[in-house]
Amino acid sequence: MSATMDAKAFRELSTEELDQKLRDLRDDLFKLKLRASVTQLENPARIRRLRREIARGETVRREFSRIPGTPVAEQASQ
Repeated sequence: MSATMDAKAFRELSTEELDQKLRDLRDDLFKLKLRASVTQLENPARIRRLRREIARGETVRREFSRIPGTPVAEQASQ
């Protein structure tokens, strides 16, 4: 899996890449939670790290939506 991304790394992504990254992280979290319900996880702290990484990405997406002229801001205003 990928290493944990900090907010700076999220800000360097385009909006499409950010959306894709967040979808991938949510998918990983879903699979991990499903696996946790069936069997014991090797690294249960990974769930917390994924949740926090998703939150960082959503925070950056929100920052983008507040900047006029970005594609995310234009979608939010419609």
